[in-house]
This record gives sequence, C-alpha cells and structure tokens, in this order.
Amino acid sequence: MRIILGSHRGKRLYPPAGLPVRPTTDMAKESLFNILWNYIDFETVRVLDLFAGTGNIALEFASRGAKEVVTVESHARCHQYIRETAAELGFSNLRAVRADVFAFLKHAGFPFDIIFADPPYEMKEISLLPELILRGGWLTQGGFLILEHGKKVDFSAIPGFFDTRRYGKVHFTFFRQDAQ
Repeated sequence: MRIILGSHRGKRLYPPAGLPVRPTTDMAKESLFNILWNYIDFETVRVLDLFAGTGNIALEFASRGAKEVVTVESHARCHQYIRETAAELGFSNLRAVRADVFAFLKHAGFPFDIIFADPPYEMKEISLLPELILRGGWLTQGGFLILEHGKKVDFSAIPGFFDTRRYGKVHFTFFRQDAQ
C-alpha cells in the first residue's frame, strides 16, 4: 500500500497485521484518482471517508492537498493507525473520527464535496448508503459519492447514479448530487 501522488508521493504504508480490512488495491486507487482528476480540484475539496479502514484513500486525498479530510471508522486499532499515520506524515488537513458510520450519518453534518464509502462487501446495509447520503444533505451540489463494492451489487437504478467502473474484484459506483 502506498501514496501515489502529492506531498508524500511514493510513501509506503505499513498497517499493523491483523486489522479487519480489505484495503483498496493500488491499481484500483490509482484508476479512481485518475477519474477524479477530470472532475475536481483536489486542493479545494472537503472529503469524507466512510468505513475508512487503514485510511488508504483518505491519506491519498490528504497528500494531494485536499482542504479537509474526515475519516469515520469504528474499529479502535484502525482508527488509531489512521490518527498516528496522519500525525507522522504531518497531515493537519486530516481528522479521524471513531464512530459507527450509520450512527454518524444520523446526525446532521455539513456537506462534503466527495464522500468515499468502502463498507465490507458482504454488508447487508450497503444498499442503504446512497439514499442516506444523497438525501441526508451530506453532499454539496455537484458533489460525488463513490461507493466501493463487490460484483454482486448493482446501484444503476438509484437516483443520482453516474457511472460504475470495475477493476478486478473492485467496483466503484459514482453518484452525483446534482444528478437526482
């Protein structure tokens, strides 16, 4: 696992063994950020990373100079790893929140430009996430929700659907707030 671009380009990340995570592969992450490059100015966006795991995606956004990055992760050791890594790398633009994602989304928050969600692929509640986020006021107008999931799920009928990209076992479905 590595940071691809930005202030910490090429930095290898070594999360502790035994974390209950499935980090996004470097190939899939690089493809995702190449897509986003066409739509956003990384230095102006506010990002929310749900089910952050090791913080792989959040750290990439922080390295690319995102204005603000917030991670939400319920697992104590994952949350601690994100906090420690952000501090070690000097990312003052990254804030880690330890919370259950669904409980977090029940509280009114301020909108983000990009929300990335990478829940466990087998999570039954995965189909609830687009509606909770798109109708919950969590995205700015024109903002993106990117949902990482396995091949068994199809979100193309959900209002706001924008695109799906596949990279091996990794699927990214994009929603846009103004597409509703």
